[in-house]
Amino acid sequence: MSSGLASDTAMVLAAGLGKRMRPLTATQPKPLVRVAGKPLIDHVLDQVSAAGVGKAVVNVHYLADALEAHLGARRVRQAGPAVTVSDERELLLETGGGMAKALPLLPDPFFAINSDNIWLDGPRNAMLELSSAWDPSRMDALLLLVPHARALNYKGKGDFHLDGLGRVSRRRSGRVAPFIYSGIQLVSHQLMRDAPEGAFSTNFFWNRAIEEGRLYGISHTGIWFEVGNPAAVAATESWLNRV
Repeated sequence: MSSGLASDTAMVLAAGLGKRMRPLTATQPKPLVRVAGKPLIDHVLDQVSAAGVGKAVVNVHYLADALEAHLGARRVRQAGPAVTVSDERELLLETGGGMAKALPLLPDPFFAINSDNIWLDGPRNAMLELSSAWDPSRMDALLLLVPHARALNYKGKGDFHLDGLGRVSRRRSGRVAPFIYSGIQLVSHQLMRDAPEGAFSTNFFWNRAIEEGRLYGISHTGIWFEVGNPAAVAATESWLNRV
């Protein structure tokens, strides 16, 4: 593990149906949609590996065989990180349920990253940014948040506020919040205690942590791209061609 990292493992959430990315996901899982010549999941795994995180757990459900074959090809060419698959073929468990199922494969803490993320690091990589701010005595999870000016392709109202100590609260209905969740977080096993059975959202864990004052966030110093639909693919490629 690279010096300064809080964990040597990232869970990459890759089991979703990718409905907003149709028709590109009619015959392939969203993590295999190519942006700038590379599948979305490779953007994530390459960033994780470059940051010094040596292991990844990837959950699979929709068109799981294709995704596993791609991960196997990465293994053959010895592209890091070392990947273990968490199989959700029988039941799609959503984000929270998927993390709960994979928990026996994950150290405490671990990075959790959405597989459709593309980001450019600031002065330091995102994994080090999170690791430097991590304090398990105060935090159950630490979210990497992005201000609107650094969130490209994003057209929403934001997700969260941060107080002076870095504690997270949610956007109020009808209001605008200054930060968007990047899909990248550092998670403790404590966050995931007493997990429900079956499929559920990570919001279950987050809401409890907010109530307990143990959900924190930091502002990403680089750039983040929302790649949620086919139109965003071309827009992201255009931005990436400029850097």
